Amino acid sequence: MVDETSADTCVLAIDAGTTGVRTRAVFVDGRAPISSYREFTQFFPQPGWVEHDPVEIWEAVKITLHEVIQQLPEPPRAIGITNQRETAVAWSRSTGRPLHRAIVWQDRRTAARCDALAAAGALPMVRERTGLVLDPYFSGTKFAWMLTEGGVADSPDLALGTVDSWLLWNLTGGPGGGAVHATDPSNASRTMLFDIRSLAWDPELCELLGVPIASLPNVLPSSGRFGITSDVCGAPAGIPIAGIAGDQQSALFGQACFTTGMAKNTYGTGSFILLNVGQTCPAPTDGMLTTVAWTLADGSTTYALEGAIFVTGAAVQWLRDGLQIIDSAAEIGPLAESVSDSGGVFVVPAFTGLGSPWWDPYARGTIIGISRGSGRAHLARAVVDSMAYQVRDVVDAMSKASGAVVRDLRVDGGASAMDAMLQMQADQLGVVVRRPVDQETTALGAAFLAGLAEGVWPSLESITDQWQLDAEFRPGEDRLLADAMHAQWLRAVERSREQAVDDPAE
Repeated sequence: MVDETSADTCVLAIDAGTTGVRTRAVFVDGRAPISSYREFTQFFPQPGWVEHDPVEIWEAVKITLHEVIQQLPEPPRAIGITNQRETAVAWSRSTGRPLHRAIVWQDRRTAARCDALAAAGALPMVRERTGLVLDPYFSGTKFAWMLTEGGVADSPDLALGTVDSWLLWNLTGGPGGGAVHATDPSNASRTMLFDIRSLAWDPELCELLGVPIASLPNVLPSSGRFGITSDVCGAPAGIPIAGIAGDQQSALFGQACFTTGMAKNTYGTGSFILLNVGQTCPAPTDGMLTTVAWTLADGSTTYALEGAIFVTGAAVQWLRDGLQIIDSAAEIGPLAESVSDSGGVFVVPAFTGLGSPWWDPYARGTIIGISRGSGRAHLARAVVDSMAYQVRDVVDAMSKASGAVVRDLRVDGGASAMDAMLQMQADQLGVVVRRPVDQETTALGAAFLAGLAEGVWPSLESITDQWQLDAEFRPGEDRLLADAMHAQWLRAVERSREQAVDDPAE
């Protein structure tokens, strides 16, 4: 299955997340990984603004790389990078210094610019070419803000990119070292500047946003050699950097969702569901984002539909911190399982509006069905149930939009530890839900992409063989009951969407 010249063969994954960097060694023999983690600072200069220091991120990468490599029995065969996707970085090609703090994907400072673009009629073109919506979430308007209001000057010296590009530049030598300025299609497809059908930067979109196309990185396959490490990066020189993907696409690859109809969901603070829709880019559909999942070295490109749920695990935090009916998040599973059902209680956790497939910023959190017999266990059960219902809403919309039948759902994240919730998820979807042994699927995806390019894993089939099942949940036979419960949930969702927030100034 793999090159067996050494039992110690491994690939490194650099997982540059929103709050910290983790470097992880993935061994081909399946032994326990070696990893190192370091957090970095979050800056909030104004309400709604979120920034990072790119130098601090790079220093965290160097430290964690060094700490892991010191523990390896032999040098890594390759390095893969996965990253917080839409965070924008600007730096000087000649000095290698950032020209502004990185503007993080959570940042909302360009909301007015997005509204103005929508009012000018730009949304249809953006939707058709990029698969995205006009939202400050994406990188394009962040780059534009740096150039118009952030003091960043347009010149041949300017480099713009996402965090993966910034790390690749530094890993391959930085200024004066023949550094590589590149990205992959999964990250490029999150900028609002990239045509996901032609797989190239779109000159008209770049002109619309005022982003110089010459400053953007080259777009290379997600699995393929981008460059090699220099001798100043915390790793030995000459290691191939051979895989790059945005975090959610990397998790889809790490879950070995290589076949049309396979999907993954991460139960985190919120949830991101990605569905493999194959090698034909689907038309834009309301409520969903269309994105490039990955491009392999042979030029084949896989697309995905993406749905974003704003609140899943955050509702458990609300039970703990807001209502104080549990002392720790770990209590939610046993408490929810102490009752056979929610007793007719439904919780719609629309604390910040509803994401996919509704995209309703005016919806508000709602609890319905409370009776005198309702207790804290029923409320906990309703919160857990809401995770499964929200995922079904997204998967149903994805299937309707793409025509792809969801074959199974692979899951990770904190709440996936709850067997009862995953059984309910299977019942609601009518498909098998599978939880892997190794749930660090984002880092796994980056390692697999890099290892595939360098022959550590010779094929997608060999990566599928590497994926190990922890638990499997098959849908029950009573589809009528599952559908009836979901219908009640949808009525609760409509109640949450009927609420309006009064402006206190009126």
